[in-house]
Amino acid sequence: MKRSLREIAEAVGARLQGDGSVEIEGVASIESASPRDVVFVADEMRLPPALQSDAGAVITGDFTSTSSTKPLLISKHPKLAFARAAAFLQDGYRNSIGSGINSSAVVHASARVAGGAVIDELVVVEENAEIGEGTRVAAGCVIGRGVKIGRGCLLYPRVTIYPETTLGNRVIVHAGAVLGSDGFGYVRDVESGRYEKFPQIGRLVVEDDVEIGANTTIDRGALVETRIGRGTKIDNLVHIGHNCRIGENVVIAAQSGFSGGVVVENDVVLGGQVGIAEHARIEEGVMLGGQSGVLPNKILRGKGVAFWGTPARPLQQYLKQLAALARLGKKR
Repeated sequence: MKRSLREIAEAVGARLQGDGSVEIEGVASIESASPRDVVFVADEMRLPPALQSDAGAVITGDFTSTSSTKPLLISKHPKLAFARAAAFLQDGYRNSIGSGINSSAVVHASARVAGGAVIDELVVVEENAEIGEGTRVAAGCVIGRGVKIGRGCLLYPRVTIYPETTLGNRVIVHAGAVLGSDGFGYVRDVESGRYEKFPQIGRLVVEDDVEIGANTTIDRGALVETRIGRGTKIDNLVHIGHNCRIGENVVIAAQSGFSGGVVVENDVVLGGQVGIAEHARIEEGVMLGGQSGVLPNKILRGKGVAFWGTPARPLQQYLKQLAALARLGKKR
């Protein structure tokens, strides 16, 4: 959907310099931009090539002092404004799709689909499910019994949501994700040696503005709930076990894994392939480097402190130990 620069400037909180009637359809890099795209520059050195590009407009920073025949959107944080512009244009696209339920979808009579929601081809919506206004459920998704999905959500193809799961507003779930499946809980019969399933009757709650990557799996609670806090961003191929509590604005990179009962507090950043064992706690603002491992029941604390290695320890300590090992190897 086309948006005028005046609309975009208002949406992202930028100051418009130039013709506000110019229409923009998308965002792009400086090298690939067309006259219907907007680009951004984060420093003054990149401004000249942006102004010489084919872009219809440039989002730039307060450092801009030059006059330009090309319209400018001036912001204190141009990269953030660019991201918001992309989301604003995407929302326009989503709203332009229309609404309604595709004829091939199977929607139970007791399910409630709000006005403005879109249910695409071959979607299954089971009994007592609720889908909020402006939400799009793409082809092949399965929405289980009693699932509640808020407003303005976007589910990409073949997402599976197990019964009684709750999604807040503006949640994005990428293709192939599985939400609310049973946790990995078993009890061993010592006499027979067999494993018997422990009840998995809790639920999964995903709060507002969460994004969940492709083929990620998040288990329901065993007897209580698994909860993903507001604004958390989860990459592809992540597994979060039962009874985990993930705080707000947490960032989790690809292939990370969480055992049952893990607590991750607000504003934590986890690199790729991090493994966290059962009942560990990662306190607010901690950063964990890629491939770090956290032992069972361990507590990591220190806002802004980076941890690395297995077992995870403060970065400076980890680097000193690596240096000591290197010296020892040279002596041998």
